[in-house]
Amino acid sequence: MDDRYSSHEMNSTVNELIRTAPFFAGLPDASVEQASAHVVTRSHPKERVILLENDWGGSVYFILEGWAKIRTYNLEGKEVTLNILGKGELFGEMAALDEVPRSTDVITLTPTTIASIPAQDFVQLIHNEPLAGVRLSQLMAKRLRQVNRRLRLRESDSTSRVADTLLFLAEGQGKLKQQGTEIPNLPHRELSSLSGLARETVTRVLTKLEKKGLIKRDSDIMFIPDLSALERIIA
Repeated sequence: MDDRYSSHEMNSTVNELIRTAPFFAGLPDASVEQASAHVVTRSHPKERVILLENDWGGSVYFILEGWAKIRTYNLEGKEVTLNILGKGELFGEMAALDEVPRSTDVITLTPTTIASIPAQDFVQLIHNEPLAGVRLSQLMAKRLRQVNRRLRLRESDSTSRVADTLLFLAEGQGKLKQQGTEIPNLPHRELSSLSGLARETVTRVLTKLEKKGLIKRDSDIMFIPDLSALERIIA
């Protein structure tokens, strides 16, 4: 099997990764231990479907390593990437909270390790810890702002839309490095789906941005030397 399944006894590495996820930061140790008492981890290869739309929400998931995309389809049946998630981020919380089928698919973009927490344990944490409820509200607000921003830019030029997509990735999973802010150098088809542009257009815009020194690409990593410079080109 491609998946590697752990027992309920988490090793120290997995336990530490759970604790350092932004959602859990600052929560009492006892509450985190209780919420993660029945955690299960799985390692998945690239392009593995983790969740499917209309599945029932029995768990909430945290990415321990790797990248995954949140996908749906428009009325014409075309794939639309809604979000890219990386280390420390969670998904599946909406179906767990309102007890309805899931509304999107989740697919790995790289080899990815994911921890799952039973929905009832997650909901109990929200009930018991006010800060956990605040964190969840902040997450929902952030994602709503991102969607609103991308919708406003749908009528903008292609350069603005690609630049905003890169800034969107930097906001979600950017890491500050010596060369600039590091984001995943996603396949152009994924950037195409995120920006709503043709893949050829995305390729052309990225080449132009690279020539202007606004981005630097190195294998699986892309660097943005100056976020504010990229922001200024958005119409």
